[in-house]
Amino acid sequence: MLSNIKSISLNGLNGYIIDVQVDVSNGMPLWDIVGLPDASIRESKDRVITAIKNSGYKIQSKKIVINLAPAGVKKEGSFLDLPMAIGVLSSYEIIKRRNYENIVFVGELSLDGKIKSINGILPICIEAKKLGIDAIIIPKGNEKEASIIKCLNVFVAETLSDVVGFLNGEVSLEECKYGKIKISESDYDYDFADVKGQENAKRALEISAAGGHNCLLIGSPGTGKTMLASRICSILPDLTFEEILEITKVYSIDGKLNSSNSAITTRPFISPHHTISSVSLIGGGRNPMPGAVSLANYGVLFLDELPQFGISAIEALRGPLEDKKVTITRVSGSATYPCNFMLIASMNPCPCGYYGSNVKECRCTEQEIKKYLKRVSGPILDRIDIHVDVPNIKFEKLDQATEKSCVIKERVNKARKIQVERYKKEGIISNSELNTNLMQKYCEIDDQSKKILEIAFEKYGFSMRAYGKVVKVARTIADLEGTKNIQKEHIIEAIHYRILDKNN
Repeated sequence: MLSNIKSISLNGLNGYIIDVQVDVSNGMPLWDIVGLPDASIRESKDRVITAIKNSGYKIQSKKIVINLAPAGVKKEGSFLDLPMAIGVLSSYEIIKRRNYENIVFVGELSLDGKIKSINGILPICIEAKKLGIDAIIIPKGNEKEASIIKCLNVFVAETLSDVVGFLNGEVSLEECKYGKIKISESDYDYDFADVKGQENAKRALEISAAGGHNCLLIGSPGTGKTMLASRICSILPDLTFEEILEITKVYSIDGKLNSSNSAITTRPFISPHHTISSVSLIGGGRNPMPGAVSLANYGVLFLDELPQFGISAIEALRGPLEDKKVTITRVSGSATYPCNFMLIASMNPCPCGYYGSNVKECRCTEQEIKKYLKRVSGPILDRIDIHVDVPNIKFEKLDQATEKSCVIKERVNKARKIQVERYKKEGIISNSELNTNLMQKYCEIDDQSKKILEIAFEKYGFSMRAYGKVVKVARTIADLEGTKNIQKEHIIEAIHYRILDKNN
């Protein structure tokens, strides 16, 4: 007898229906799975048979063929255990119900018949809703994650026998109730009030936060570069519900959620060690998984001591910084993950760290300095909007009162609201996302400002990308001041944040 059970698989964050077709017929005892299954699915034969037996169901040895459609797409993971078991029990008529057209089943089976939680349940539920599915049966342990999805009937099962009883109308399953995420102002342990002095660097980070711009901090050891960067999230705008969903989907696939946190409600701050590989940074593996850039989606990726990172890892950032997404291609297929992050990086001006310092004398040779700086290529520097010097502070500034993060955040929020309103019909939310056409529409500059830009363009050898970065940063500075049009002083300040590397 033939049965057809539905499940959902993910390609990146996008889902597609898998039809688990089970045919049981007389003949030599056989269990065959077709439709490009991976090793974990081929091994599911023993898990499913043992789980069925230990759940108290007796099935005769027959010829069992399971087809996973569409046949041309490789299937991966153990989440198909439950739909295969339901298909087998339905074909043996242990389950009487025959109509499963709008029910999706996902879950890994233990040998005792218990259903284990799986990674990626949130994007699976979101895709099920998009595909018009009426109900989905998920494992116990994934219910909090699934509870943030509205208008989808989500049932929670602990064992295989619970699902069988539910389908036969003998028992009822716990229904996962919609639980609205509480979005409140984030409370961070770090505050900009802790940083004494460094007004110029704080101003640069405020502009970065207001417009979503990338920023490079350059200074000697101990000047506060890491301290400044670690506080950037405390002045970023609070997440919207849509942003929370996008971030949580990535963390769900990567298995970084647990039963206590159903959603990521604060902006991620990802700070990988400089020994990280390009695969771990960008994403990859045999089954393409998200990397650090995707885990930093709608948050901050902080690369401390940028030149210490591997050159291949640094250069791998070129595409993600421009495209805000990364596509990982392997023999088994390709997957696309979002990576709309702010890059905050820090570096010393030379290997010893004291080139140009008035505190200590630099010990590096000119050749060593050039070799050190060449580890960060021109194309990468070109993609970083703001370059700012972080000098040593004077002793008298250690007792100076400084602004709290909440005060800076108020200004950032006002600037972001201006941008959200301005670009509500354009599909973007910040100045850093402006393309050439939108820049022409929203970044008008007067003749005097154009002349200043022309002089800087020729003097400092700006690329077209650097020119665009200057204009976008100037647009953000104008928004912070509540000015409708970009003024010459905004252009001058924006140019100031592009010429630091020209002096090295």
